[in-house]
Amino acid sequence: MTASAEFMQCDRERVLRVFHIFHSRYLPRILYPAMAAFDPSWDLWSPRAGLAALLLSVCLAVWRWTRPSRNIPAQLDTTTTAVDLKSPSITPLEGFDWETTEPLQFRPFRGKDKYNLTMGESLENLDPSELIPMDKTYKERLALRKSLLEQHHDIVVAVNKTSAEEKGTQDGDEDPRIRDAVGELYSFILGTYLPTRYPSMFRLHERQAPNSTTSSTTKTNNTNNTNNTTETIFENRVTGATWPTHLQQTTPTIHALEILAQTVDEEFLVLLPDFSLETEEEPKYILQAYATCFPSGFNTREKLGLRLADIHGPVPGYQAKLERSMDRFFARVEVGRFVRRVNWSVTTATELFAAFGGTHGLGLGLGGSGDGEAIRPGELDLNQTVLRCERQTLHRLPRSKALVFAFHTYTYPVRQIKDEGLGEELATAIDGLKKGNVPDMHSYKKGDVWGEALKDFLRS
Repeated sequence: MTASAEFMQCDRERVLRVFHIFHSRYLPRILYPAMAAFDPSWDLWSPRAGLAALLLSVCLAVWRWTRPSRNIPAQLDTTTTAVDLKSPSITPLEGFDWETTEPLQFRPFRGKDKYNLTMGESLENLDPSELIPMDKTYKERLALRKSLLEQHHDIVVAVNKTSAEEKGTQDGDEDPRIRDAVGELYSFILGTYLPTRYPSMFRLHERQAPNSTTSSTTKTNNTNNTNNTTETIFENRVTGATWPTHLQQTTPTIHALEILAQTVDEEFLVLLPDFSLETEEEPKYILQAYATCFPSGFNTREKLGLRLADIHGPVPGYQAKLERSMDRFFARVEVGRFVRRVNWSVTTATELFAAFGGTHGLGLGLGGSGDGEAIRPGELDLNQTVLRCERQTLHRLPRSKALVFAFHTYTYPVRQIKDEGLGEELATAIDGLKKGNVPDMHSYKKGDVWGEALKDFLRS
């Protein structure tokens, strides 16, 4: 489909959506009561009433559609322009050797004597070229990710579907917006980003497309009256795996997520705005699809279909300190802008897959501490205790306007932190979890369990 055709289709969909809202919600509240009060003989079911309702719906829909919104930014408009469709400029890393590249080193606790829960904490703009890092752990982690896909498939990847009860079907229906968003992310990562950024690791080539499969992504060359249909193939030169660069018409959406999960060491969560409630406020974003092999203390499947506020429900202080600013920020991220932040926590287990808890404490607000008994000084297993950091990114897809929240997990042994001479700074940051604007964060991060024992080691 061409950009102009997509533009016209989005315009039609937008007008129809606004028309439906006014016709189904506003007319029963405004027009009908007003006319009945003005003229008691007014028949709501007469042709005259129907014509008046239709005309008013059209007028209000056009007015609502064309007037500038005070709060909902233009980037949430589902219309698409040629400028929007351009991929960000990606700078190639020629001669990049992933086998000798060390993992990135983050120390986000430095200089943090107080932990304040704020939207702007450590948030910074990101060069799109640096969206996905690569290092010498790549092949090893991909093997782990493939294993997790086999063992915990329903936890690692999922696509939200409309409730079967709502639709009267057995399995429920898939929202086409979700498929469009996942397909767009898939094509960008495999068809543009990876082969452009890391040409020594990934490349594209053409091959003849299967006769049984046709889609808008294939190319047809007419030479000597012979039709040769080809498709672009992505090749992982590290693993030897090959995949089409576009989501084919017969390919399940979840298969694209499975491919992403075993192609890059990155977790992807796809969020779309919830337009079920039309208000003047920023739309709330809902998790609609994901591929997360290394969740930190939560089962991502349980977050599927939830709004940001509900996803972060267990986080102390989120509603009071962060909910409104987070919703506002997500709604206003523009196409072409990439942002990054790094968080940190301490875990007493080295496993990257932590979907069944063990990272965050409960009992908050009940006078209790984090789960588990406090570890006494000298009894902490230093071989299993690590600083766990997530390099988190956020950007908006240009076609679907979906948001992609992604993160890469890094773990650093606490022995390494101390050997670097940063023991006191980490110990101070642990104390600071109690001193910021959300003191319960100390318990939430299970500082009540490992805090004293770890500080004793770091300061020894």
